[in-house]
Order: sequence, then C-alpha cells, then structure tokens
Amino acid sequence: MEDRKVYINRLSRVEGQIRGISKMIEEERGCQDVVTQLSAVKAGIGKIITMMVTENLLHCVSGEDEENQRERVEEALKLIFKSR
Repeated sequence: MEDRKVYINRLSRVEGQIRGISKMIEEERGCQDVVTQLSAVKAGIGKIITMMVTENLLHCVSGEDEENQRERVEEALKLIFKSR
C-alpha cells in the first residue's frame, strides 16, 4: 500500500511537469528549456519503472527455486531494457 502512494506521488509530479511543458510550448519558450524539462520527465518515468520492476522482482523471486529465480530476473531485465 505504501508503495502505491510513492508511485502515485511520482506520477503526479511527472503529470505536473508535462502540464508545465505544454505551457512552455504555448508560451514559445526556448527549445533548451523544453528539452531540459522533457529529459526530467523521461528520468522520472525511468525511476518509476525501475522502482516497480525492482519491487516486483523482489516479490516474485522470494521463495522460488534457483532456476525460477533466474527466469524471473531475466524477464525483469527484458522489461527494464525494453523501456529505455
């Protein structure tokens, strides 16, 4: 439950950044400023993905035998690298 609050807070922050970027574009702000904010959004989303995959991985591999753990880790890594 606590993890959900963390995810929601981070997603809300990203949502606010995206609204800010839209406003910057409407105001014809400089490209460098817009790209800086887009990079911040990308980093924020990347952090959320990393957190979720890590938490899911820890949950999935606990109590698994070694072969299943390896499969789960490989699945998680595919998710992480696919998203980048």
